[in-house]
Order: sequence, then structure tokens, then C-alpha cells
Amino acid sequence: MNINEKFEHSLNERVQRKNDDHTQSIVVSKSELKRDAEALKKLGRELIGLSKQALKHIPLDTDLLEAIELAQKIKKEGHRRQIQLIGKMLRSRQEQLQSIKAALNERHHRDREDIALLHQLENLRDSIVEGGDSAIVDLLQLYPSADRQHIRSLIRNAQKEKAAGQSQKALRQIFEYLRLLSKTK
Repeated sequence: MNINEKFEHSLNERVQRKNDDHTQSIVVSKSELKRDAEALKKLGRELIGLSKQALKHIPLDTDLLEAIELAQKIKKEGHRRQIQLIGKMLRSRQEQLQSIKAALNERHHRDREDIALLHQLENLRDSIVEGGDSAIVDLLQLYPSADRQHIRSLIRNAQKEKAAGQSQKALRQIFEYLRLLSKTK
């Protein structure tokens, strides 16, 4: 059974449903079918945008993984056709589709958490540069393993750079130090 036959078979299953002993025909509009196909192509584009490392964490069979890796290499018109093929392959893998979507949602959720943490660290950095010793005490309560002298020297350097109108190298160093502390917590 080739892919077109599988698609027609799944379409026929979708169109006809048995209710008691009577067969009801449920008409699925062509627009709905197109929306479904477009949604699967969008999912395929999202998969193509992932790195090889990220694709390892998504439950994909070898055929689909090879098609995605090929699409990552192809440009222009061939890329569009490859996306259509991936959409068709996803359509024929309805049982695997939910696990793929779940893995992508988990990845997006993790990315949002990472971004929120980075924003918190930026705010913390700005508050310790502006707040002085009281902010350092608050930081040491959050991260007891932090080196007070190192933080003070970074803050002094950041304040000197700001006053001199130089680049914000010390602010980046404070941020990196805070990120390191957050990972070890």
C-alpha cells in the first residue's frame, strides 16, 4: 500500500463512521483537509528547523528522520517539495504524531523556562549593580556559595565602566557568574 492509498484509506475511515447499525456519512470539507495538511507541513517545518542534537530527543522513525535531514540540506523549490513529502509522511503516521507533538511541546516549555531564568538573572544583575551591599546580601541569601569578594570586584568594575562610558564587559561577567551560580544551585 503506497502513501496515497494509505492517505485515501485514512480519509475513508475519517469520512465514514458507524453509529449503532446505521452508517452515517460525515462529509469532511476540502478546506478542512487542506487545513490539516497545512498544519502537518507546519509541524514538518518546525522539525526541519531543529538541530541534529534536538532531533535525537524527538521520537522519529528512520525514514522520517532521513527526510528531515535531507530537507535541512535542500534549498529553494526542492525544499518546498520536501516539506510536502514530510507532511505526507506525518499524515500516514497518526499514531506517532501525538508523541512527536508532545516532545516538541516539552522542548518549547523548557526553552521558555530557560528564557525566564535568563530574564531573572538580568534583573538580579541590574539590582546588585545599582543596590550595592544590601543587594549583595540578598544575592548571598539566594546563592550561599557565591564569592562575596569576586562579586564586589565585578560590581566595582561595572560601575567604573558605566561612569567612563566604556563597554559593559563587567556586566557580562556578572551575568555569566550569576548563570554559573544558578546552574550549581
